[in-house]
Amino acid sequence: MEKVATEATQERNPAAAADTGEGPSRPTDAAPADNHDAEDVGDMSQFEDLFEQSLQTFQEGEVLEGKVVRVDKEFVLVDVGYKSEGQIPVREFAGPDGTVDVQPGDTVEVLLERWDPEEGMIRLSRSKALRRKVWKEIVAAYEAEAPIKGTVVARIKGGLSVRIGEGRGGVTAFLPYSQIDIRPVRDPESFIDQEVECAILKCNQRRENVVVSRRTLLEKDRAEKRAKTLAELAEGQVREGVVKNITDYGAFVDLGGIDGLLHITDMSWGRVEHPSKVFKVGDTIQVKVLSFDPETEKVSLGTKQLAEDPWLRVEEKYPVGTTVEGTVVSLTDYGAFVELEEGVEGLIHVSEMSWTKRVRHPSQVVNVGDRIQAAVLKVDPEAKRISLSLKQVTGNPWEEVQERYPAGTVIEGTVKNVTDFGVFIGIQEGIDGLVHISDLSWSKRVKHPGELYKKGDAIRAVVLNVDKERERFSLGVKQLQPDPWESVPEKFPAGSVVTGKVTNVTEFGVFVELEEGVEGLIHVSELGPGKVKTPVGMFEEGQEVTAKVIHV
Repeated sequence: MEKVATEATQERNPAAAADTGEGPSRPTDAAPADNHDAEDVGDMSQFEDLFEQSLQTFQEGEVLEGKVVRVDKEFVLVDVGYKSEGQIPVREFAGPDGTVDVQPGDTVEVLLERWDPEEGMIRLSRSKALRRKVWKEIVAAYEAEAPIKGTVVARIKGGLSVRIGEGRGGVTAFLPYSQIDIRPVRDPESFIDQEVECAILKCNQRRENVVVSRRTLLEKDRAEKRAKTLAELAEGQVREGVVKNITDYGAFVDLGGIDGLLHITDMSWGRVEHPSKVFKVGDTIQVKVLSFDPETEKVSLGTKQLAEDPWLRVEEKYPVGTTVEGTVVSLTDYGAFVELEEGVEGLIHVSEMSWTKRVRHPSQVVNVGDRIQAAVLKVDPEAKRISLSLKQVTGNPWEEVQERYPAGTVIEGTVKNVTDFGVFIGIQEGIDGLVHISDLSWSKRVKHPGELYKKGDAIRAVVLNVDKERERFSLGVKQLQPDPWESVPEKFPAGSVVTGKVTNVTEFGVFVELEEGVEGLIHVSELGPGKVKTPVGMFEEGQEVTAKVIHV
């Protein structure tokens, strides 16, 4: 600096430099000398300013304020008061989109990286100045335990990378997974490009190490809200909350620092398949406080209680005998549940699904989602039950059958089914008549109906009885012919002698067929004058015998 000061002096006062102190004085030039002294007073003031500027020193690592002189493609020239400007790469002034955000005349802060007064060279950095400024903010926030904002830029091993500050001057901090949120985060990458507010856990500028926590601030905020909520919370309140988590049995709602359980049964008066079908995480909803235990801090919530219980008015809205409309929402082995309105369901029992079909499962008649009409049979508001009927909506076909087919009517039909106990004949759609095995023949001993008929055979029969209450249609085939026993007393009077063939031999007697459908019994005591122990061996089937009628 002495060298710089000397050069400046010599430049500003050449007359002084020429005066060696050996030349004669000029006392006779008094007036001119006084004028010259006045001029020297003004020059001295400028000289002192220049001298002070020449004595200005710079310290490497110092942040200086400079003025932009020129901006070109590669460098930005900045004047910080030195005899030469500093060059800074233009990229240090470029924004995220690549555009340069300074122009000549702008005042900027820069960091002095290197200064060589002998060579007159100075090297500056804009990004390092900005970085120094960010570090000051970080250190100040750390010491004051104040929050600081940053932008999540990437997911790295163990956590997230958070950028504090903008552009090249930003400082990268580490946000561990465990410090992202109060609850475990399933998708950390969803935070990328988001601005977050964090507390600083560790700060080491020399190692450029910063560890931050978002969870710390959330816990602090939650604790404050929790204390406030606990002081205000009471049963019966209607409050606003945010759905924080959904399970199979319900949803947890944040009321402000404290979570309450909204059970699936308290979500709606209607049927809820799963809580996720009603709410989503993050939803803001209105809930009613059903119960609150200050000691355990357990809170039970409800949303259906915000509306009136629909069962209070079911008797008025769905009186017995009326026809209602609803949607099939569920099928069981014993019937179908029909939703009449949200929260009100009725049951159609399988026995009330069809007049004519034997319904073994509701799926034979209806499906989930079907829109149907049904008749109200019974309403029980206390038990929350409504009995419905599908078949009652239409007329009872058995009443028509009873009128159309009185006893004695001869019908023609097709064998629909053959069972051990009889034959079913199709009468009309959904209605079959039964010919019992005992009504197939007057004379033949039928061991199985299949001996006479098979499925699909055409058949004629007589209507014996129609029972609409029990939904039974009785038919007979043998009744198409007169009963042979009606003429037996005339044909075979007591005392007459008859001839017939042995059809069966038993221990107690012999059966003899007199004509088709008419058999007589010769008891073992009537076989001969002597005592016969058993007729077995004395007679054979098909053998012709003559006997006397003793009783009809």
